Amino acid sequence: MVAVDVQNLVKVFGSFKALDGLSFQVEEGEVYGLIGPNGAGKTTTLRILATLLLPTSGVVKVFGYDVVSEASKVRRIIAYLAEEAGAYRNLTGREYLSIIARIYFGSKEEAYKAVEWAVKASGLGDKIRDKVKTYSKGMKRRLQVARVFMVRPRLAILDEPTAGLDVIHANYIRRLIRDYAREYGTTVVLSSHNMLEVEYICDRVALIDRGRIVAEGTPDELKSVWSASNLEEVFVKVVGSG
Repeated sequence: MVAVDVQNLVKVFGSFKALDGLSFQVEEGEVYGLIGPNGAGKTTTLRILATLLLPTSGVVKVFGYDVVSEASKVRRIIAYLAEEAGAYRNLTGREYLSIIARIYFGSKEEAYKAVEWAVKASGLGDKIRDKVKTYSKGMKRRLQVARVFMVRPRLAILDEPTAGLDVIHANYIRRLIRDYAREYGTTVVLSSHNMLEVEYICDRVALIDRGRIVAEGTPDELKSVWSASNLEEVFVKVVGSG
């Protein structure tokens, strides 16, 4: 089944065309990565998928629901992690997760089970009882990624999930994303500047430049087509030739 269907997507901000006829599809259960230089349109694409921005033109559907005319239905089956997502500073990590769980789940038992899962998934240990304002950036990101998956979305949308994190926290989050997607069959669309991360996590990758997809395929396919030993080389060759 097609989880995400983007056709001829255009987004204009004033005189700037952020997306210029973008088209791609993501299959259910797939981890799909968007890579590209700054200003290429990655975050704009993710925000439209998350129903936070309206497209100028084009059609975007998530599991068959139109993100404009059926936005409320889309929101019920997705979870979105912004690049600079925050949490309530004066709550403990556990309190924050509990509030989110009560919003999403109908019964106290379901909410409790979801929180217990997220606490374990975050890997924060006893720190989950500390206030969020005492957390490092990496700890906050672990909490946020656990929050995204805790609500059992059909589509998880992750904008730069490990940006600015040290190696330990970044590695933990990569494994959490990959393992969760494999275990639960959740569809994931993510953006990243880290080519190692994309190659490790993603089933397929699209390279965006100036609001259009200029290359797409599995990491191995892209490396083969562009005679590259890694995705970073592909990135440089594609963007450099654009």
